[in-house]
Amino acid sequence: MAATVFLLRHAAHARVSSTLCGRMPGVSLGEQGRQQARALAERLSGEAIEAVYSSPLERARETAGPIAQRLGLSPFVSEAVSEIDFGRWTGRDFAALEGDPDWIRWNAERGTARPPGGESMAEAQARALGGIEAMRAAHPGGRIAVVSHCDVIKAVLAGFLGLSLDGIGRFEILPASVSALALWPGGGKVLSMNETLRA
Repeated sequence: MAATVFLLRHAAHARVSSTLCGRMPGVSLGEQGRQQARALAERLSGEAIEAVYSSPLERARETAGPIAQRLGLSPFVSEAVSEIDFGRWTGRDFAALEGDPDWIRWNAERGTARPPGGESMAEAQARALGGIEAMRAAHPGGRIAVVSHCDVIKAVLAGFLGLSLDGIGRFEILPASVSALALWPGGGKVLSMNETLRA
């Protein structure tokens, strides 16, 4: 029997378009993000979800909180679906990274590039896929919500779609969006991608 995994990108925060926040602490949802989190809770309330997992970062936990509360669940924190470790780029403004040869390579060659002092996309993909498989095994045939981050979700979807990591710029995963997987032992498929709701 297949499990259903809802991959949720955390809701919006004030720096989402300007700063490569990565794993920097103290990045919390703004009012728009809190509204989005409540809308996600409403969207998922009828999905018979039995477990909610979240990245340990504040913006993810603040998104997972209303969802879990609405479902009467306590969220689990999973390091496996945390944001990519961007190393020395963490906290840098995107504008300041423009023209950096390493940044240009990172965006062109995600399959092989690595942020300075950080984690490769392939490493992030492997840990996230491993974590989601562990969640599936813990809830065989169940329905699970997982709150994570844009590039991590893209990497997971790319894995199931058979896409090269170099191609993740070809699709979007917006804040507070829902993508869904059907998973079974040894395989899975993508059911939907980047479903967005008005907060």
